[in-house]
Amino acid sequence: MDQKAFYEAKLAYEIDAYDLNAKRENGDKVFVLDARSHEAFTEEHIPGAISLPHRKMSKATTAQIDRNALIVTYCDGIGCNASTKGALRMLGLGFIVRELQVGFVWWKQDGYPTVAGS
Repeated sequence: MDQKAFYEAKLAYEIDAYDLNAKRENGDKVFVLDARSHEAFTEEHIPGAISLPHRKMSKATTAQIDRNALIVTYCDGIGCNASTKGALRMLGLGFIVRELQVGFVWWKQDGYPTVAGS
């Protein structure tokens, strides 16, 4: 793979906090999935995100999610690969998927809102 193709592929498979926020503000069909544990989600998460740990992603648990929407998976970020595992599982279930770059840590660092609770 040449360098240009690498970067094009990266942009096709990942999304940063700015672009995710812009898509949500524009009203694009985006479902944000928190692939971490439910306990981590309850402690703090991206507003509007759905708690769906990567280990629980299946046809049954994703049946109500729009298959034409963009699915964005996230986890804590550095040192966590739950979002990668979740993206792979959702892709295998037939969804359009991107992974949030550097995850929840970067979302917060960029100053976007978070919420606590279920």
